[in-house]
Amino acid sequence: MAAAESDCKALFSLDSYHVSEELGFILPDPLEELPPYYQPWMDIALRVPELVHSHELRFRINKMPLLSSQFLQKHRELRLAHLALSVMTMGYTWQEGENNTVEMLPHNLAVPYWEVSQRLGLPPILTHADAVLANWRKKDPEGPFDMENLELLVSLPGGDSVRGFFMVTLLVELAAVPALRNIPTVINGVRCGDTEAVARALEEISQSVQDMTDALKLMHVYVEPSVFYGIMRIYLSGWKDNTCMPRGLVYEGVQTEPMEYSGGSAAQSSLLHCFDELLGVKHNASSGAFLTRMRNYMPPAHKQLIQDISLQPSLKSFVQQQSSERLTQAFQHCVTKLLALRSYHINIVSRYITVPAARARQLRDHSQDSEEEMISRAPTALEERGTGGSGIMTFLKTVRDQTKDAFLPDTSNK
Repeated sequence: MAAAESDCKALFSLDSYHVSEELGFILPDPLEELPPYYQPWMDIALRVPELVHSHELRFRINKMPLLSSQFLQKHRELRLAHLALSVMTMGYTWQEGENNTVEMLPHNLAVPYWEVSQRLGLPPILTHADAVLANWRKKDPEGPFDMENLELLVSLPGGDSVRGFFMVTLLVELAAVPALRNIPTVINGVRCGDTEAVARALEEISQSVQDMTDALKLMHVYVEPSVFYGIMRIYLSGWKDNTCMPRGLVYEGVQTEPMEYSGGSAAQSSLLHCFDELLGVKHNASSGAFLTRMRNYMPPAHKQLIQDISLQPSLKSFVQQQSSERLTQAFQHCVTKLLALRSYHINIVSRYITVPAARARQLRDHSQDSEEEMISRAPTALEERGTGGSGIMTFLKTVRDQTKDAFLPDTSNK
């Protein structure tokens, strides 16, 4: 009894994990400008799509001055610097597509990029934390947080579909905020034996996960499959598990040996990792290893939150030990909604990767119109892989099926 009472007093809280009460994992009010000293970076970063299109980006970066990162003091300055250096790096690497990649990132980009990455605890490659969580502004600061009022700070080749892809993903993160806020309520309720509090919080989480799925459906409205597959995807790809760059990339001035990093991936979002740990979703050795590796691409405080949720008393065991129909139903409903979100993600990946990949194979030798030409020129090395490097459909279906195993055995929804 005394142990339970002490557990109740030491309440679990999100306060120490850099999680915003209003925005969750999203960086609140990202900076739009760096100190004037860093203007040479921003001048290039803001023009990456046009400089790639004119094949001038590598030339411009090679001529860029080597700037010290020491004048970046605040967290938001570091996040904007990392975002700017990241889009420059992706553009520099993939400017000429998969057949004319580079083996070395020049020291005037690589050295400050490495320094900023080390200070943030992020890898020196474009991550979900950069492209989505720290890459937004409201057109009208007083206006709503929606597609019409949001725009990117920096972009990559692909026009409106790039904005659509990152902004829809941002809205999925926003939809998850009520679920995140309720995770401490669940944990504290389990610790204190408060069945009703846990049930109420799980009902809130279920609704929030449903809202995430609804937000993800906007992808069909704002992102063209041919543009995503034929233009955008290579700029989100990394130099690990990528046959275009089998040796990785040398960061000149950092170390002489090449380094390998995965490209951006939905698995770098902390959201589903938190839900899996809370609900007791277990992954096998293969999918689990990839998901665990993706945690190294998250801000360290967010990675720590996932780890700390995993150390809490088992919610699933708690639900099984109670004789509460409401609690049991709330838990099962949560797993059902998480399963539906993962199934819908498979639907999205099929539309934006699997179907275009099949068309690309058919069209490669005889393109007929501009959209088909765009698809036929897409990187062949990425045909069945996600930008994070995984064999994507096999991976996603495995993860979805492992989510089913979280159902309580006596009232399984399978």
